[in-house]
Amino acid sequence: MTTSLIIVLSIIAALVGYFLFAMYKMKKMPVVADNQHIVKLNDSNFKQQISSGIVLVDFWAEWCMPCKMMAPILNDVAIAAQGKAKVCKLNIDHAKQTAAKFGVRSIPTIIVFKNGKEVKRIVGVKQKAFILSQIEGL
Repeated sequence: MTTSLIIVLSIIAALVGYFLFAMYKMKKMPVVADNQHIVKLNDSNFKQQISSGIVLVDFWAEWCMPCKMMAPILNDVAIAAQGKAKVCKLNIDHAKQTAAKFGVRSIPTIIVFKNGKEVKRIVGVKQKAFILSQIEGL
């Protein structure tokens, strides 16, 4: 019984150590630079930027690990969606009023607007093909 307990506790300690190491590495992961086609939004320019056409707005924060994972995917979407949709990013820490207005409670959240009206909402990390499929036919 004692040997089994020692083995189980050793496995648990190893898993906890690995988890803490992985979290440390993710926190130190740099933010990917935004593509030149991505428009940065704030509370003052938000309404004007989403007013016409199809606009994808990524609600994100620098401390959010899934948001960091979405950054390169969003860069690819911005390139692929040229001429079809505008891709924008809104840092919720810098634009709390707008994030609250749209009820963004978890990030990353992408809201797709058409002529200023919300038409789709995508929550969580998604692949490029899925995001592009959401703007097809709008």
